[in-house]
Amino acid sequence: MGELALNILDLAQNAVAAQATLIRIEVAENEEGFLVFRIADNGRGMEQSFLEKVRDPFVTTRTTRKVGMGIPLVDMAAQQCGGRLDITSRPGKGTEVTASFRRDNIDCPPLGDVAGSIAVLLAGAPATDVLFSYKGSRGDFVFDSRSIREELGEACDFSHPELAAWVRTYLQQEIERVKEEGRAI
Repeated sequence: MGELALNILDLAQNAVAAQATLIRIEVAENEEGFLVFRIADNGRGMEQSFLEKVRDPFVTTRTTRKVGMGIPLVDMAAQQCGGRLDITSRPGKGTEVTASFRRDNIDCPPLGDVAGSIAVLLAGAPATDVLFSYKGSRGDFVFDSRSIREELGEACDFSHPELAAWVRTYLQQEIERVKEEGRAI
């Protein structure tokens, strides 16, 4: 995948498939020279034996195909630019994936449209809550889908085109407000 936002979406969709009801997504644009993202969920989690093999592209829980490329691709991209991928998981407790990418490395992929990825995630899994935080050099912000649900009540439908568009626009504005000045990520 060419941009990290697509990797974030893919990993978050894995959390949805693992029956997560809450997915925490954190993006930090400059932690000691690294772009870091973390995805934590409260889904089924993985047994230790599966966790040890999950970086292998020929290991997957999917029944529709025999390869699982999400984690292996993120792992490879992180390593290629001097970063790393860490995964922790406990059955019945959920999974946490943390990926770091050295920003000054020529192989560091761009972050891409993370706002669009979050909007697509919410639209595709409207019953799953997302807590998204973004930390930039000019501050940080937090978006919590639960507060939107509380405000809109039963009318809250993240798959509705107008709400999905609003989420994307709002996230884009907030990311722009706090990201590093002059740096396209």
